[in-house]
Amino acid sequence: MSVPLLKIGAVLSTMAMVTNWMSQTLPSLVGLNGTVSRAGASEKITLFQSPEEGWQLYTSAQAPDGKCICTAVIPAQSTCSRDGRSRELRQLMGKVQNVSQSMEVLELRTYRDLQYVRSMETLMRSLDARLRAADGSLSAKTFQELKDRMSELLPLSSVLEQYKADTRTIVRLREEVRNLSSSLAAIQEEMGAYGYEDLQRRVMALEARLHACAQKLGCGKLTGVSNPITVRAMGSRFGSWMTDTMAPSADSRVWYMDGYYKGRRVLEFRTLGDFIKGQNFIQHLLPQPWAGTGHVVYNGSLFYNKYQSNVVVKYHFRSRSVLVQRSLPGAGYNNTFPYSWGGFSDMDFMVDESGLWAVYTTNQNAGNIVVSRLDPHTLEVVRSWDTGYPKRSAGEAFMICGVLYVTNSHLAGAKVYFAYFTNTSSYEYTDVPFHNQYSHISMLDYNPRERALYTWNNGHQVLYNVTLFHVISTAGDP
Repeated sequence: MSVPLLKIGAVLSTMAMVTNWMSQTLPSLVGLNGTVSRAGASEKITLFQSPEEGWQLYTSAQAPDGKCICTAVIPAQSTCSRDGRSRELRQLMGKVQNVSQSMEVLELRTYRDLQYVRSMETLMRSLDARLRAADGSLSAKTFQELKDRMSELLPLSSVLEQYKADTRTIVRLREEVRNLSSSLAAIQEEMGAYGYEDLQRRVMALEARLHACAQKLGCGKLTGVSNPITVRAMGSRFGSWMTDTMAPSADSRVWYMDGYYKGRRVLEFRTLGDFIKGQNFIQHLLPQPWAGTGHVVYNGSLFYNKYQSNVVVKYHFRSRSVLVQRSLPGAGYNNTFPYSWGGFSDMDFMVDESGLWAVYTTNQNAGNIVVSRLDPHTLEVVRSWDTGYPKRSAGEAFMICGVLYVTNSHLAGAKVYFAYFTNTSSYEYTDVPFHNQYSHISMLDYNPRERALYTWNNGHQVLYNVTLFHVISTAGDP
């Protein structure tokens, strides 16, 4: 009779191990230790910890005059990557499936052993009855042996009761696993996490719709700047990095220029991912050194200020040659009229939705910022505006939709303080704060393709999303 006892003990030990695993491991895997919050009868499961990494779309509102007012935030990056939470969910689904299969096997084994224990229970009762009936007809020695054997079986009764209770626990655990699997399947369906390819198709379709929506929205007024997104920490305290504002969405090359004067080396990375990893790049050696950090890449060419001059240079990357260069009439250079941080930042080139711009200062404008629209083919000045804002008081500047936005400092606590509207030749003072995380901005440019601000901040390459306020005329409006 010692063999059945050992067998029952093994089964109970296995059940205890499974119960312990279910109670301790599953909650942390599913995220019940902080990712599930209940409020009343509703349940919220947080699957993505950083909403700033995704697209942020604000709902439309109806103004009193009947116009549709929309606000949209388009993130800087348009790349698709395997989401960690999706991988975790898929792994969890596999683990739950394995546990379910193990529970099924354990249930079958438990059922079989339970039948055996029940038969032993019947045998015990029969043996007990026979002992009672044959109490006077057995020899003393035989009776004592049977009595001793019966004493060995007495603990089996309490073990049987515990075994029955544990069997009910297994049934309950199996039901909990089944419910958990159903919940995870519902979460998986909601996430669309049935595979990376399917997720990528969904993201690409959403990206196309969002970019189409952004183009339909057209230009808007800057009302907010997001928290910074640090892409990489590389290079010296000063420099510039950028993508081509006119390139198709499939072209994600990144250009990198370290330093603010006498530099000639431009690194071209194949993708943003390669830039982050520091791999897959080629080098361009400019025939003439640059000054400042106000460079821009526009339609396959680099526009920059030639060192110790007010000359604008257009360098074509594919042909590795200078297509055209031209002097900006009266423009200061060589730290005559820089931004507040210095660094030979006399001339700053920008691109927005309407084309190529140059921001600089002349003696005739008494040190105030001049904005000039440039012909990208000839570099001739198409039109100029005197903003009236002193350039040495500006930390940095950028153009969005024909509006020049100026920050009041390059240090911590900076904000977008001034806006000049070229379409009306008017200005206003603004108050749009942004987080200057590394306390020294030496380059700040807007990319209209991605609707994001590119920043070089104390040796860190940083991105900001922007919030633009749009007023769209509905059908029938003039």
